[in-house]
Amino acid sequence: MDLDVFANAHRSEWDRLDHLLHRGRKLTGAEADELVDLYQRTATHLSLVQSSAPDPLLVARLTQLVARARATVTGTRRASWQDAARFLTAGFPAAVYRSRHWWMPTAVLSVLLAALIGWWLATHPEVQSAIAAPEDLRRMTSPGGEYETYYSSHPAASFAAQVWTNNAQAAAMCLVLGAFLCVPVIWILFLNVLNLGTGIGLMSSAGRLDTFLGLILPHGLLELTAVFVAAGTGLRLGWTVIDPGPRTRRTALAQQGRAAIGMAIGLALILFVSGVIEGFVTPSGLPTWARISIGIAAELAFLAYVYILGGRAARTGDAGDIADTERSAELPVAA
Repeated sequence: MDLDVFANAHRSEWDRLDHLLHRGRKLTGAEADELVDLYQRTATHLSLVQSSAPDPLLVARLTQLVARARATVTGTRRASWQDAARFLTAGFPAAVYRSRHWWMPTAVLSVLLAALIGWWLATHPEVQSAIAAPEDLRRMTSPGGEYETYYSSHPAASFAAQVWTNNAQAAAMCLVLGAFLCVPVIWILFLNVLNLGTGIGLMSSAGRLDTFLGLILPHGLLELTAVFVAAGTGLRLGWTVIDPGPRTRRTALAQQGRAAIGMAIGLALILFVSGVIEGFVTPSGLPTWARISIGIAAELAFLAYVYILGGRAARTGDAGDIADTERSAELPVAA
């Protein structure tokens, strides 16, 4: 193909397309039809040039024209406050609700394992001595020790921000790394359970389990629930890789992955609430019963949010994924 002859023959069409694109929304109906026709022709021209006589300058110009025309023809969708409201009132709680068969067993097993680890540490002094020297353990568990001062050793605002960042990162890692056949999620979850069980065991052996629970429950109920939701969703994502069901593995993973990314945003907001409680309520001078009551109220509010709003949205078909109109078409898969 003679590139100069080809370019001279079609340059007027490209110039006309460029002119129509510059006019934007001021096009008449006939001009809009003409733009679509020129877009299709220019896309064909680009394909011919790339396959027959690839000239860098001409390919760059045609590529830019085609990209601009495609954006004009197909339109671009902008996020709006309605999208954010829909996500918070339907998409996110629906995704959490639909994953409940994964994160609820995860929560139960994790709490039982933490209690078992705590009992084992509390009843086996030799295990405690393997963790740290007796004087170090006393410094950690005694009144005014490290377990208590941990929550008040930094200004409340900066401590809440630090806790939120760390927990949000852990939740995001559970959600994202679930695609690696669940193994990283199990490890992250085990580390959290081990830390919790260690605290239970050491404070119980010092006769101060009530103090430990008074410190951990106000923020820990909501915080641990968010971690369990993230871990359960990550495990579900990993199982999708193993068994995608009636969908193709690519389609199933894409759907679950998009929902998981949305859940990472939603869980970051939930963990922000638990971080505020941990930074301002846990180390406060409120009575223990008042601090625990705040934690229980926050936990019950989250569960109601998931089971009422999420359950209602899930029953209407919302899976926490993007809208059907924004997803590419899916081909049926033979069973």
